[in-house]
Amino acid sequence: MDVCRFRNVNREIRPGLLTDDRRHVRDLGAAGLDRLDVLLEADDPQGELKRLAARDLPRVAIEAVELCTPIDRQEIWAAGVTYQRSKVARMDESDFSATAYDRVYDAERPEIFFKCLAEKAIPPGQPVGIRRDATWNVPEPELTLVLNSRGRLVGCTIGNDMSSRDIEGENLLYLPQAKIYDRSCAVGPWIALGAAEADARGWTIRLEVRRGGAVVFAGETSASQIKRTFDNLAEHLFRCQVFPHGAMLLTGTGLIPPDSFTLHAGDLVNIHISGIGTLSNPVVVV
Repeated sequence: MDVCRFRNVNREIRPGLLTDDRRHVRDLGAAGLDRLDVLLEADDPQGELKRLAARDLPRVAIEAVELCTPIDRQEIWAAGVTYQRSKVARMDESDFSATAYDRVYDAERPEIFFKCLAEKAIPPGQPVGIRRDATWNVPEPELTLVLNSRGRLVGCTIGNDMSSRDIEGENLLYLPQAKIYDRSCAVGPWIALGAAEADARGWTIRLEVRRGGAVVFAGETSASQIKRTFDNLAEHLFRCQVFPHGAMLLTGTGLIPPDSFTLHAGDLVNIHISGIGTLSNPVVVV
């Protein structure tokens, strides 16, 4: 079951339920649900959703709505160096501190860092940004865990952890500037509610970048290649932390374009995860 947030004809943001064919959105607001995070905090989100869906809810074609990020008040965090490919790429980009990535890949404690607040996340179709003071900018397609305030996995979505590799490679202390800036995180298009780790590890993750209508980069990996378990990542995120409205955790990337590649303004980034759908965003300079 896929749930989303959308803007209706009156410009109101409403929680929605996609039909099985993903061609229509049913308005959960008509059933009295004000926010999506309220559903995610339920003891049995899927059971509660079925109860709401049993009503005669208004529906609208997916093409006729503006999809918003499937986030209300959750913080967005990210894990790094969770794929072998990511470890190698980050070691290659950094002469200054390459061994740090090697050590964290095999360490008990994962790399986890803050990415953005809910209100700064970019929805489907809206532009993601590349820094004007960077020369090597890449998208990072990532399976994203949706966690409630108790650290329980309640679903999955798609995240794009935009990164400036030249800034990060210059010095590890520049990581926040390389990762956290205006339009540096896109999330959506919806949440696959109830998706468990066993389901997600069978999904394929595909990245495609188009420039002037032509594909300039394409690659594919599997979520099965994530080294750490979802429970392990969630436990470390919630260790000594409180998330009263829940959190989203990007789980790292296994798709890294070659060193010669950098994003340009006007590019279109498409991230497809087989069990969820496709997150598409154009690129602008910020």
